[in-house]
Amino acid sequence: MPALEFLASHALAFVLCAALLGLLVGSFLNVVIHRLPKMLQLDWEQQARDTLALPHPEKRETYNLILPNSHCPHCDHEIRPWENIPVVSYLALRGKCSSCKAPISARYPLIEVATALLSAFVAWHFGFTWQAGAMLLLSWGLLAMSMIDVDHQLLPDALVLPLLWLGLIVNAFGLFTSLSDALWGAVFGYLSLWTVFWVFKLVTGKEGMGYGDFKLLAMLGAWGGWQVLPLTILLSSLVGAVLGVIMLRLRNAESGTPIPFGPYLAIAGWIALLWGDQITTSYLQFAGFR
Repeated sequence: MPALEFLASHALAFVLCAALLGLLVGSFLNVVIHRLPKMLQLDWEQQARDTLALPHPEKRETYNLILPNSHCPHCDHEIRPWENIPVVSYLALRGKCSSCKAPISARYPLIEVATALLSAFVAWHFGFTWQAGAMLLLSWGLLAMSMIDVDHQLLPDALVLPLLWLGLIVNAFGLFTSLSDALWGAVFGYLSLWTVFWVFKLVTGKEGMGYGDFKLLAMLGAWGGWQVLPLTILLSSLVGAVLGVIMLRLRNAESGTPIPFGPYLAIAGWIALLWGDQITTSYLQFAGFR
């Protein structure tokens, strides 16, 4: 196709298209971040009612990623299409609802911009390749699950598990690593944090992390192979320790306050997938092993 040939031969055009696509996807990720936890909550409540033989509400409004249409949480004004253009609409509305003038969270355009920048960088880093397409999907998923973990301390299986399987599938074609390395990456990724979890619980009697963290590291191992796991664990632990202390100080919170670990794993895993070999090689050279 001429359009694909053009993008393949013009790197800047591909990067710009990826950025534009990232803006659109970022708008959808805002919906996922906001609605998916609520959808899971509604589903859990329904399952609990079924298990306990409790009556269900007579009429339940459809609630998913598509319906109902987006609306202002303050006045229920339905967001019209021209009010939902990524970034542009926020700037045109000056960050306020067109009906009640209530402020709109700046996080919505920030996530859209972040998605666009991530998408553009992935396109620039990998070029017009299958690796770029796969890495775009992974980057979008990591951003969504990180924000959900920040908001709710939850890493939904609905996001983590499909991406874990996708990592194994793409590596069946050797896209980032061999299928064997991807398989053992998933196994060791899960078992490593599972082991830490149980050792910590046996020693302290407390649960130091959630099972979603095990699955997330398994997913990253499925994408990059077992080789990315040591760097991912090291980077996430360092960043988590530093930022965790800063967040506790800023919030004046106690040391026992739970802090989501998923975002740190996601950031570290993303870095390890892109530059893991270079970082490891540089460290070994610096340490005098090479």
